[in-house]
Amino acid sequence: MHRVSSPRIHGPGTLPAVGTLVNEPAYAELVREHGRARVVEAIRAQIAAERNSALDGSERHAAVAARLREGVAPRLRRVINATGVILHTNLGRAPLSQAAVEALGVAAGYSNLELDLSTGKRGERASLVAGLLTALFGSEAALVVNNNAAAVLLALTALCKGKEVVVSRGQLVEIGGSFRMPDVMRLSGARMVEVGTTNRTRAADYEEAVTERTAALLRVHTSNFRVTGFTESAALTDLATIAKSHALLLIDDVGSGATEASADEPTVVDSVRSCDVVTFSGDKLLGGPQAGIVLGHADAIKKMSRHPLARALRIDKLTLAALEATLRQRLTGRADEIPVDRMLHAPVENIRRRAAMWAVKLEERGVKTQLIEAISAVGGGSLPEQAIPTVLIAIAGPASRLVTALREGDPPVIARVEKDECCLDPRTVLRGEDEILIDAVEAATASLAK
Repeated sequence: MHRVSSPRIHGPGTLPAVGTLVNEPAYAELVREHGRARVVEAIRAQIAAERNSALDGSERHAAVAARLREGVAPRLRRVINATGVILHTNLGRAPLSQAAVEALGVAAGYSNLELDLSTGKRGERASLVAGLLTALFGSEAALVVNNNAAAVLLALTALCKGKEVVVSRGQLVEIGGSFRMPDVMRLSGARMVEVGTTNRTRAADYEEAVTERTAALLRVHTSNFRVTGFTESAALTDLATIAKSHALLLIDDVGSGATEASADEPTVVDSVRSCDVVTFSGDKLLGGPQAGIVLGHADAIKKMSRHPLARALRIDKLTLAALEATLRQRLTGRADEIPVDRMLHAPVENIRRRAAMWAVKLEERGVKTQLIEAISAVGGGSLPEQAIPTVLIAIAGPASRLVTALREGDPPVIARVEKDECCLDPRTVLRGEDEILIDAVEAATASLAK
């Protein structure tokens, strides 16, 4: 068995030189595992932290080893989403279905990504999902890029560069990550023409703004931003009439990609019927991986796919595989296998039974709980005004400390505070996570009791 020499003991209050420490036999194993440069860096950081209180040799060696382990520990970790926000942007939005996860394994190795197996010639990666998208949404053609912002940028650049695009002032929004629609339009080379006011834009406003330099009318999904009360907006059918009468393009960023009618959210199918180009996200209501999906008329999609920017924005093979699996599930009537759909449509009675089951098991372990009527949210800028009834399980104890203890557990559990209580929403906890969650709650409450 390999034996590691004990670290040398230095005088009290003295800090040894970095070069002296790294050459000690006790650090040889760390150097072999992490490389000399990284060990030197970790020693230097540790000594800097000891300026006011020097450690002995063994303590310092342990601290340096811990720093090195932390430096290579995985940053991306599985978490349990108990917030009740289905499309939680900070937690990766839509969780993938089992079929999509299995498809990642196929794409991880060699695959026919760009090979036509029937002819042996080079194929197009977009063809793997284009047929599924056109069949599902009824469009002439389809294209996929890496996210919806990229889809909008590509559409404006390929179809409107150097020309004017008419858009309502009420739709010039900023969404997460400081993403601003006016910035995207400027980057595309198209000239933005604002019409209407923040709260009211009529079809006549678009009509009056059309000139010989106009290339398109643009409607933008406003994500979580809503103006209520004294408001008015032009119907998509009216915009389609104006666009057609002036031989203009009608581009619709539907954002969340609703596949079914819900509240005032525009559906993809309705948009496709009226527009030349429709864009939306793959990792929102569709329930797939992050992607920017573009549907529309064949000539517009062809022009976009041949633009040099399309190459820079193209989708990668893992995303493509997961997206294909998700689309197949929807097309074959198996949408209930997609986690987002299950969460959206789970009856509140089912949520209540699950919460009650958790409560019984936690009470058996000495954790006091109570059930609270509340609301789940769709999230991700989707259906912002749709409230989904739910039942929370509230954990007895100091809310802020419990939330922190759960978040710092293994695996981390992301809870929420409701009515000054630390609460868990079963709606967003995935199948198979119940026992893991109960163990995590028990561990968190026990840690606070010490």
